[in-house]
Amino acid sequence: MHTHKRPRLTRPMLIETGLRLLDEVGLEGLTVRRLAAELGVRSPALYWHVRTKQELLDGMADAIIRSAGMGPPRDGESWQDWLARRARAYRAALLAHRDGARVVVSARQLSPEATRMFNDELAAMVGCGFTPVLALRTITAVSHYVTGFVLQEQSVPGEQAEAPQDRLAALAALLEGGASAPLLLAIREGGSPLAEAAFDHGLRTLLDGTAAALARGPSDQAPT
Repeated sequence: MHTHKRPRLTRPMLIETGLRLLDEVGLEGLTVRRLAAELGVRSPALYWHVRTKQELLDGMADAIIRSAGMGPPRDGESWQDWLARRARAYRAALLAHRDGARVVVSARQLSPEATRMFNDELAAMVGCGFTPVLALRTITAVSHYVTGFVLQEQSVPGEQAEAPQDRLAALAALLEGGASAPLLLAIREGGSPLAEAAFDHGLRTLLDGTAAALARGPSDQAPT
């Protein structure tokens, strides 16, 4: 008689399964007990690899972040194009999973591998004329912008993101100027504040501001 052994548990397997469960049940529904049941084991069997839900979330966040592709600019790529590409890839990585942004926000630490790659990115920026301080502040600002934008995207039902006509009509009735109110004109002409064009505008504003700080020289990049 043939017996079928369960695959040996590994930390990558637990993280992969955790991400799949996240897509199915969301962050609130994800527990170590549910993960164990999904793998056909009891919770204590997981403790060799993840002792708490926080450790599981740290691993899942790390996987999401690294799936965006970390590393210095490509040959001939400007730092502006590189950061824009990285920001869009990071947004896509967060959106690839239900509650992806919330998972990343909940993380307390990166893996040693991700930390080393992050340091390589900072070193590349220093090579482009940044001080270490400005490099760190720039990547942090871009990352926080993307994460915050996706938190908003993932908290709004898809059917509301496009501001349907009944919601626009309700706004027109509420605001002075009716359909000519600045808010209504902005939505009609520019689309939802969560649209792709809105994301790109915010990203470009950050990059333009960074370019101005870089042009002002090292004295403008010092800690305050």
